[in-house]
Amino acid sequence: MDIVRMSQPISQPQGQGQRLAGKVCIVTGAAMGLGKADAIVMAREGATVILTDVDAAQGEATAAEIGERALFVHHDVRDEQAWIDLVARIMAQFGRLDVLVNNAGVLKRAHIEEATLEDWRFVQSINVEGTFLGIKHCIPAMRASGGGSIINVSSTAAQQGFPNGAAYTASKGAVLALTRSVAIHCLNQGDRIRCNAILPHVAESPMVHASLEQSFAGIPAEQRPKVAMGSPFAVANAVLFLASDESSDLNGTTLNLDRGTACIVGQMPES
Repeated sequence: MDIVRMSQPISQPQGQGQRLAGKVCIVTGAAMGLGKADAIVMAREGATVILTDVDAAQGEATAAEIGERALFVHHDVRDEQAWIDLVARIMAQFGRLDVLVNNAGVLKRAHIEEATLEDWRFVQSINVEGTFLGIKHCIPAMRASGGGSIINVSSTAAQQGFPNGAAYTASKGAVLALTRSVAIHCLNQGDRIRCNAILPHVAESPMVHASLEQSFAGIPAEQRPKVAMGSPFAVANAVLFLASDESSDLNGTTLNLDRGTACIVGQMPES
């Protein structure tokens, strides 16, 4: 598979800032991919980052790589009691919660006629229900901390149409709708809690690689199309902005990280 990288190189940021100094942040699905990049960038900017994932070995390795600002917790986002226990542990250990990044997600490649009910429910349970549970149980902790930022990871697939991902596109569309609902709820409550969404396009991650390998199965390497991928750290920088006080006026909005693909239209056929 030939990859064309469309944003900055896939490398860890250097240096350390203070844009998130003193903040305590949760990143779900943080063992690898986009979640790992989010955790690295947030810790480098002064945050204490709680990385959660079902992959304990990789999660522990990522936390060790980040260093003292990172803590890994084995956590299944589908489990409501696990969310209750996670938030209680964070409040007991750190006394506050400022940022939630709902990054955990899965992709099952299947169009609407291929998708099974089991596939559908599995994708919704992680992508939608996991996001719902995280928001539900983190809001009281953020309220007690004086406010916070909820960042939901959706996808450009929710807006552009992805025929071979019926369950995935539906789940990411639900995340967008939930984002707006939560933003207005928190605004009406006067909680100083913001809720926004980011829409990555194709960013380099194990999930994307696995999906593309499945898509191109049986096609010789020399015949496979080039795939334009963005850097996970480009996505992480958007997460950093929404997590920081710099984005204090953004609530209920989406950051579309599509590198302009939504602006591209085909040429009109000649008459």
